Amino acid sequence: MDKACFIAAADQQCLQRGVRLTALRRQVLELVLAHEGVVKAYQILADLQQTRGIAAPPTVYRALDFLVEAGLLHKVDALNGYIVCSHVGCCHEGLILVCSSCGDVNELDATPALDALRAQAAGQGFAIAQQNLLLTGHCQACRT
Repeated sequence: MDKACFIAAADQQCLQRGVRLTALRRQVLELVLAHEGVVKAYQILADLQQTRGIAAPPTVYRALDFLVEAGLLHKVDALNGYIVCSHVGCCHEGLILVCSSCGDVNELDATPALDALRAQAAGQGFAIAQQNLLLTGHCQACRT
């Protein structure tokens, strides 16, 4: 999906959820879209400061938190960064695949796998929290 289509889909998703994709939130989303793979909050802050001048870290973190809550980004705690959700409009937990060689990042819907894990954990009286899973390995291009 190209950037313009993604932004249009993001607008639609926010409308359906009854929330607003404000100008600042849209700009932060566009800045994340401009990066490949995982992007750190401080990179977005630096990019935002180039276009808006002074911007504080809490401003960026609030916008990123909103975009995660809206289902437009995934927070990748293990990498201390964010990726664009490739399944706009689909509420799911992500399985984030990161190539250890080139850094390429792909995202899959982890819901079926996590549902199976939740069932097993429930058998032990354990409830798994909602999360995104990160797996590292080597992409097809790096393996060949």
